[in-house]
Amino acid sequence: MYLKFFGLNEKPFAITPDPRYLYLSERHAEALAHLLYGINEAGGFVQLTGEVGTGKTTIVRSLLAQTPRNAEIALILNPRMTAPEFLLTICEELGIGVPDTAVGSLKDLVDILSHYLLRAHAAGRRVVLVVDEAQNLAPEVLEQVRLLTNLETNTQKLLQIILIGQPELRELLSGHELRQLAQRITGRYHLNPLSREETQAYVRHRLRVAGATSDIINPYALAEIYRLSQGVPRVINVICDRALLGAYSMDRHRVTAPLVRHAAGEVFGRRLSPPWLPWALTAAVAALLVGATVALWNLRTLHVRAATAPARITAARSAVPTAPPASPAATASLSDLIARHPAQTDTDSAFGALFALWGAKYQRGSTDPCTQAQAQGLECATERGSFGQLRLYNRPAILQLTDPAGSSYQVVLTGLDDETARLSLGGTQLVKLTDLSRYWLGDFIVLWRPAATPVRALSPGMRGGEVRWLRQSLQQLHGGHGAGNASDVFDSELGTQVRDFQRQHQLTVDGIAGVQTQLALAGAVAAPGTPLLSANNTNPGG
Repeated sequence: MYLKFFGLNEKPFAITPDPRYLYLSERHAEALAHLLYGINEAGGFVQLTGEVGTGKTTIVRSLLAQTPRNAEIALILNPRMTAPEFLLTICEELGIGVPDTAVGSLKDLVDILSHYLLRAHAAGRRVVLVVDEAQNLAPEVLEQVRLLTNLETNTQKLLQIILIGQPELRELLSGHELRQLAQRITGRYHLNPLSREETQAYVRHRLRVAGATSDIINPYALAEIYRLSQGVPRVINVICDRALLGAYSMDRHRVTAPLVRHAAGEVFGRRLSPPWLPWALTAAVAALLVGATVALWNLRTLHVRAATAPARITAARSAVPTAPPASPAATASLSDLIARHPAQTDTDSAFGALFALWGAKYQRGSTDPCTQAQAQGLECATERGSFGQLRLYNRPAILQLTDPAGSSYQVVLTGLDDETARLSLGGTQLVKLTDLSRYWLGDFIVLWRPAATPVRALSPGMRGGEVRWLRQSLQQLHGGHGAGNASDVFDSELGTQVRDFQRQHQLTVDGIAGVQTQLALAGAVAAPGTPLLSANNTNPGG
């Protein structure tokens, strides 16, 4: 579904064990080396264990792709069977014909298998039995597995056995009744989940194999993938696949941390909070306790002073001027604001506040915000730019913020000057641009009211109401009154005016009034009563 949208050749995060997608982290490389050792060297058992989803089966597939020419592999994927069924399955995997009379006889099956192994040894071939999900082997089957290692010549074992399973396999083999089998294990390796760095490399590796030519998942999203998956490859795959689907459905070409959290919430069946939330709650509780302690101390101090020196306190109060209230222009710390008002930093809250500035109604859980805006004569513009571009558009915007931990927030920018910005977060708050720039990487969404919806690029030769609006707006910008009888034809003269406007405002100079040009022009000749970042930015007189 999303392959063409992201420029991929195939799904990068399918959970099938495709060896092409094997990412050889240090752990996986060592595990594969252990299995290859088990094939190339004579011995008893090799044991590989790992948690669910850590890539054991994928390693087995890679092992089979690297099998030496002189090796025959009998692979058993579902070992839940009786001892005779187990031996019969080995014979079937090796292509050994078994008479009907021998199917249920352990002795006959062992004899048939023994004769085959002797012939293979004489021909210089090695026979390897690989048992996946070996923690499901019944005790009597494990005992039969041990007996198979008794098939040997004077110099080497005729059958090499590789047991692959979950951590329960280690517990199973550590039992007293299986100590003889455990003593024959010549190699043990446990596959751990990926580290943070390996998780990021794993995701990028799979995307490259699938044909990605750019970073589809941003670094903050990668950090969130590791936090939520704990480095388990199968969980990584499922989360990433859902996140790509979510980005596609929202028409976003890059996966962000909130998209990853939403995808993981669908996978785990519960809502997941940003990583900073527990710390913020702890800090809030600590702040309340400190505040309460200080208040009680001050209350006690005042009580003591009031009891011992009331006249002196009265004199001091009359002598010392009352401190003025805090200036409304005082700036606040953005991190403190986010910690105090986390419930106002989600997408619904941000769009609700932005819609309200335009006198529009926003319904949570309804259709997507931009569709709701279009139904009310507004249009969404999703951009990536700078503070200069925000000043050019001169419209309130939803800013996509990301903290150092990779958590994302959406806040509404309602004002902007040279050094500070006004945010709608727990009321109107003033923050320094230097503080805001540490959280804002350039992604924003603005609402505006175009001449017609949906917005289309206006180019020479076109005609209609949008072209008339374009001409009138440019006339108004240069001191004219935008006469109602203005031509609705996009002629060469209008093309020249458009290029002049684009050049003056550092837009792409192509003479075509696309979304950015129309948005900038709409902000420059804004109608009275429409929300602006700065009233000083509009200058209809030139």
